[in-house]
Amino acid sequence: MDNEKMFEQMSMEGAPKIVTVPPGPASKEILQYQADNESSAVSYSKGMPMAIAKAKGATIEDVDGNIYIDMFAGAGVMALGHGHDEVLKAAHAQIDKVTHTLDIPSPTRVEMVKALRRILPKELSRVFFGGPTGSDAVEQAIKLAKYNTKRNGIIAFEGAYHGMTGVALALTTDSGHRDGIGELVPGVQFIPYPYTYRNPFGCPDEDLDLQCADYLERILEDSHSGTSLPAAVILESVQGEGGTIIPSPRFMQRVREITKKHGIIMICDEIQAGLGRTGKMFAFEHAGIVPDIITMSKALGGVGFPISAIAYREELNTWPAGKTIGTFRGNMIAFAAGAAALNWMKDNKIPERTLALGEKAMVRFKEIEAKYDIVGEARGLGLMIALEMVTDSKSKTPAEALAKKVRKYAHQRGVMIEVGGHHNNVARLLPPLVISEEYLMKGIDIIESVVKDLQDGKLD
Repeated sequence: MDNEKMFEQMSMEGAPKIVTVPPGPASKEILQYQADNESSAVSYSKGMPMAIAKAKGATIEDVDGNIYIDMFAGAGVMALGHGHDEVLKAAHAQIDKVTHTLDIPSPTRVEMVKALRRILPKELSRVFFGGPTGSDAVEQAIKLAKYNTKRNGIIAFEGAYHGMTGVALALTTDSGHRDGIGELVPGVQFIPYPYTYRNPFGCPDEDLDLQCADYLERILEDSHSGTSLPAAVILESVQGEGGTIIPSPRFMQRVREITKKHGIIMICDEIQAGLGRTGKMFAFEHAGIVPDIITMSKALGGVGFPISAIAYREELNTWPAGKTIGTFRGNMIAFAAGAAALNWMKDNKIPERTLALGEKAMVRFKEIEAKYDIVGEARGLGLMIALEMVTDSKSKTPAEALAKKVRKYAHQRGVMIEVGGHHNNVARLLPPLVISEEYLMKGIDIIESVVKDLQDGKLD
């Protein structure tokens, strides 16, 4: 069996298969029950209306028998796809032993730490497991930075998404998440991120990354900038919800230089971009740097088991016992599944395969960008890919409605994607890293067919 055959066999055969335009009758019944009984804040089932019955690899089947190519992977959680055999085997073996231990050690916890040590830079020698979500990791990272520096301010970036809890939400820029809920955590300052397509400075695009880094340095060194020395600078190594915005290596290098120069802790949020997604185990590795703290979650649980962690430098390991705690720091099933997933990813060179697949995908997406006036820019790194939709490529006017139609009609034709970006006009793809090349290319064909029909006025 060649390597690609292994990936083909991880998913259901014959995808996509649409037997009834979603949502079908069985899905509608369950969706109605959700609408009647769950919160109005539910969102994904509105953009991709269906009820899920089962999933395998990079494929999902709904209760009406429709089979989809999953190119969203639970917002990046399902990096190794749905129902990965070796990961599930590890989880099943653990569930009959012990499932929860707080932070009392166990052989399973040791295996999880060892798996992380295999993939982390040697400089990030300490690991702390937090609560079950990425937001928890962000909260712990900020707390650790403040505790060590005895400073309170945090600098984050425009377009950031760091989570939905107190500090994490205060570090998130999307007004749709922030507006109407009152005062957030004080002391957070946002500065421009190198978003070349919508250049915030108006300088030559090739200079934008250095302009953004220079802006950071200026506000730190100008005594009249209004910025006191912060505890930390936090940034996503690739912005996710902000629209898959990819910083240059030299921007990341300059931020690392500036934070070191001023004794500021640099935190890289790797919750979505990390664990193989961009073609490196961690996205900051593309720049050849090592931050002081990184945050991890999403794919860390193997097949969706909730878990989060931070990794940090030895000199920051100053917390006394019990300084920060959390009930769900000891999810043994997540540890078992996560260790199995990380080791399988490392042993099977998944980041390297992801990088190669992403390069092939971007050839196709750049062709789509060139062919269709409503695609302003195609961008991606590894299997973290986006199409920015516009009314026309000359004006670059954001087209939120078009992005949502790409999602809607791709779903109806059997491909699941999501929407994000500064103006909610970016069609975002985060397929499982185990997707076969055949399904990846088939999914791109379907997305292109939707874009073509939208441009030709064949879809309302």
